Amino acid sequence: MGNMFSLQGKNAVIVGGAGGLGQAIAQGIAESGAKVAIASRSEVSLQRAVQEIKAACGIEVKYYIVDASVESSVEALVIDSVRDFGRVDILVNAQGFNKKFKAEEFPMDIFEQMFDVNVVGVMMCCKHFGKHMIKNGYGKIVNLSSVRGKIATRGAGNAGYCGTKGALDMVTRQLASEFGQYNITVNAIGPTVTETPMMTDILNSRGPNARKDMAENLPMKRMALPSDCVGPAVFLCSDASGFVTGNIIYPDGGLTAIG
Repeated sequence: MGNMFSLQGKNAVIVGGAGGLGQAIAQGIAESGAKVAIASRSEVSLQRAVQEIKAACGIEVKYYIVDASVESSVEALVIDSVRDFGRVDILVNAQGFNKKFKAEEFPMDIFEQMFDVNVVGVMMCCKHFGKHMIKNGYGKIVNLSSVRGKIATRGAGNAGYCGTKGALDMVTRQLASEFGQYNITVNAIGPTVTETPMMTDILNSRGPNARKDMAENLPMKRMALPSDCVGPAVFLCSDASGFVTGNIIYPDGGLTAIG
């Protein structure tokens, strides 16, 4: 059967790949054999991520500047990546952002902006890369969701984030339904709070017991790391998941089992 998890010969675009989970997934996909490009709005962040990936594993990745909330920018990303790679086999949507406000005080412009980035932007990428994949008769799409698409938080502040991730999960399922006939799988990864560089700063500001307190809420009793999302991503991008579509995989230390 060969190596079902190999991505050798595949071409991948990771939107939101210039940091955090997106960068970790981009590196993992590159290490599994695919040619990889990362895309984001900030060229400075993209250049940093390219350098960090090369320093970590010795692999060169391309980058493109894209504003995933602007449809013409997404269309240009498809054109540029297809021009350079010949075809795109894998799309990972790791873009998104989160702002926290009490529900009764949530600024609606921020609420709408979160949906524009976390849902509409992902849908636009799926739409336009999906057209390309339909022509090729093959594709792997992986969206970065969250446990908060399935379970709410106990405290206030996450109406926007939970709402966008719940919507993203259903978009993922519907796209799986529509794209399946073209040999395109569409799935999502739903991590819990993960210690990305940005989250490290937040945890450090909360005191020495922040990690321990957070880990105590999980059956596995440790914080999630970016590497915990890499294995599921490689699986969903590989032939090993050829009959897996419309699913959300939760690298969450068991949170959704008890949440």
